[in-house]
Amino acid sequence: MKAIVYTEYGSPAVLQFKDIEKPTPKANEVLVKVQAASANPADWHLMRGEPFLARFANGLLKPKNTRLGADVAGRVEAVGGSVTQLQVGDTVFGELSLDGLGSFAAYVCVPEALLALKPANLTCEQAAAVPLAAFTALQGLRDKGQLRPGQKVLINGASGGVGTFAVQIAKALGAAEVTGVCSTRNLDLVRSLGADHVIDYTQTDFTRTGQRYDLIFDAVGNRSVADLKRALAPAGIGSVAGFTSLALLFQHMLLGGKQVGLMETAKANQKDLLILKELLEAGKIVPVIDRRYPLAETAEAIRYLETGRARGKVVITVEQTVEQVEEK
Repeated sequence: MKAIVYTEYGSPAVLQFKDIEKPTPKANEVLVKVQAASANPADWHLMRGEPFLARFANGLLKPKNTRLGADVAGRVEAVGGSVTQLQVGDTVFGELSLDGLGSFAAYVCVPEALLALKPANLTCEQAAAVPLAAFTALQGLRDKGQLRPGQKVLINGASGGVGTFAVQIAKALGAAEVTGVCSTRNLDLVRSLGADHVIDYTQTDFTRTGQRYDLIFDAVGNRSVADLKRALAPAGIGSVAGFTSLALLFQHMLLGGKQVGLMETAKANQKDLLILKELLEAGKIVPVIDRRYPLAETAEAIRYLETGRARGKVVITVEQTVEQVEEK
């Protein structure tokens, strides 16, 4: 089968589009014929082996796991012996755990417990854009941020993959006011997602406006602990979902305390996936897709994602691409 693999760390140039062996599902897994996947920052961090600390899990000199791609949507082609919830022919979506991966391929095996039936009102491309980014937003707001109805919430990085979901999920969880921070060109997009207020970071520093927030969800990780604390209410919480430098990472680890802290890596699980499915089918959250790339051009998709300019998600179209290649 066709798949994207990499055998050394580096730029998107290390990604190879090649034939590999088609997998066979274990007892608790289903074999999914992939129709769409999506790219996440985790993919390029793993591809580059950056930050270097990440290599302790995936190999110091070269990657142990040579596959990328966490988000998946497609059709069930085969099921393992202990699978009970899904059957051949079901259209599903979900996220492989970050130590599994492999959705940048024609087929992938996924534990049944990490999948759910695709929302009826979404295409596979839309469904594939959801899991990892939406898990990050949901768990960062609900668990780390302890969001309660009636609170004032600010989303830093509101136009990105995680941020577009965070704006919508914050409203769905009952936030009284949601303020989105983004660049000039994305102000209308963030308003369209339900943000009550938008701040253009090229014109205004949200940490110096005098406004105070009950919860700041930082999907970028480019502000210091002192910056976030200055914009938080006395009992407010800062939930940081990423970081732009090791210096900021260590600063948050050492100085954040109980008020400001890095959230743990989002955990793929069926319970939260079903919550997201319900919100999607109710129209309370809608995935934003910036660009679509065929599987063979995954390197270009990752290259674009690395620019930091993506509005929402970058999707990899798989099934149609593979069929076209096979026909040639």
